[in-house]
Amino acid sequence: MAFTAYPEALEELMELLRGLPGVGRRSAERMALHFYNWDDSRLKILGETLSSLKDRIGVCPECGGMSPGKNELCAICSSSLRDPSVICVVEEFPQMRSIEAGGVFKGRYHVLGGRLAPLEGKLADSLSIDPLMRKVDSGVVREVIFALSSDVEGQATAVFLAGLLKDKNIKISRLAQGLPAGSDLSYADPATIAAALSGRTQFH
Repeated sequence: MAFTAYPEALEELMELLRGLPGVGRRSAERMALHFYNWDDSRLKILGETLSSLKDRIGVCPECGGMSPGKNELCAICSSSLRDPSVICVVEEFPQMRSIEAGGVFKGRYHVLGGRLAPLEGKLADSLSIDPLMRKVDSGVVREVIFALSSDVEGQATAVFLAGLLKDKNIKISRLAQGLPAGSDLSYADPATIAAALSGRTQFH
């Protein structure tokens, strides 16, 4: 029988934790041991929170972002203070949070649910493109802003969407200065996001 440093239950927890972004073997080990030292009531709360996470968070039927419950509008889409004529297109919900932290954008959002990545099997039909086109076709939208990552996949997605929108008689723009090439927008700081939004340029 092979020797293991920790009981099987802890090894399984470490393996799960290693699946988190930026968590290596040593970090997973430290976190698992930290959880082990929690009291039973706290561990129970953590377990219940994790097991019910998907049930307690909904998807906004308007923008595709996270909402407080099933089929409920998110705080942005339900606000009368937000401008529905300006749509900021992002890949995932965390990018919405990054942009909101800048405090500049006053329009609404559309979450694609990813970006084009053919080598990973992520094609156009796997993205939330049809709902975006319906918003544009409603006649309310006057500008669509691409707030996509500046790497190859993000830019390819922007070019693809621009091709679909080019004859829609709306302004198409993208984030401008301040974003490092190849960066993930989710990790940009609020000041950088604010500068990029304020200096956005027309998409050609």
